[in-house]
Amino acid sequence: MSITYDMPLYRPPSEGRNLIVQATLGCSFNHCTFCSMYKSKTYQVRSLNKVCAEIDTMASRFPQAHRVFLADGDALALPTDHLVSLLGHLAARFGNLTRVSSYATPKNLLDKTPEELALLRKMGLKLVYLGIESGANLVLKRVVKGASQKTHAKAIKRARDAGIKISATVILGLGGREDWRSHIEGTAALINIAPPTYLSTLQLTLEDDSYEAFMESQPEGFRFQDDAGILAEQKYLISLLIPARPVIFRSNHASNCLALAGNLPRDRERLLGEIEAVHSDANLIRPEFLRRL
Repeated sequence: MSITYDMPLYRPPSEGRNLIVQATLGCSFNHCTFCSMYKSKTYQVRSLNKVCAEIDTMASRFPQAHRVFLADGDALALPTDHLVSLLGHLAARFGNLTRVSSYATPKNLLDKTPEELALLRKMGLKLVYLGIESGANLVLKRVVKGASQKTHAKAIKRARDAGIKISATVILGLGGREDWRSHIEGTAALINIAPPTYLSTLQLTLEDDSYEAFMESQPEGFRFQDDAGILAEQKYLISLLIPARPVIFRSNHASNCLALAGNLPRDRERLLGEIEAVHSDANLIRPEFLRRL
């Protein structure tokens, strides 16, 4: 059996060498104004029999695979019994399987009971990627995220209580030049209350087909941050983060003007120093032609 993905196909950068199983198509929410990933698709649940047949083909070609990412953007929206069957088939076909991961929304996580999430963890779902984007309710409302600081915190806690690791992302620049402080303060408050396992920052980058929708959701006079403003946001965020548990922090996504890596709160002063160093050495900034989503 041949495997043909329904394009476009997206996965987190850290899943680049792992098998991708397309369990669903598109995103069941698909209203975030900054995102153009699934605007060309209508959300669909793919046939379990067909997906399992594709898994069989993958197992025959890549028997040593040990990590699998469930695509598209909303695999965790699947009913629990569907996911359990899918995870069980993966475990049966890949003897070296150590981890299954997927994207998740706060709604996905909160729609599952703690017992259901614990079962999914037992079946191999060990990591979910959660786009926080911001912890400021005003900013979340403007970009039509469909979540609040409170629901994000509840979702993170529910996943972590079930033993599922959370890799969360925040978008620097999402509040623009006028509301960047409230954007960062709300985000830091969220992370401090409900620390994910991993935290990454991205820099606001809009595709042409999402620019109009994004601007329509913003107040009149919205101004995008330049690199100096983005670094001010990054510095302020790191300075405010005092998470209840250690957080592995990264800003090495290709959209960022400055790559950083460390653990928080342990490496706070070093990371702040690396941001400060840009003032005396502009060569530390990633050239714009190398930045991408």
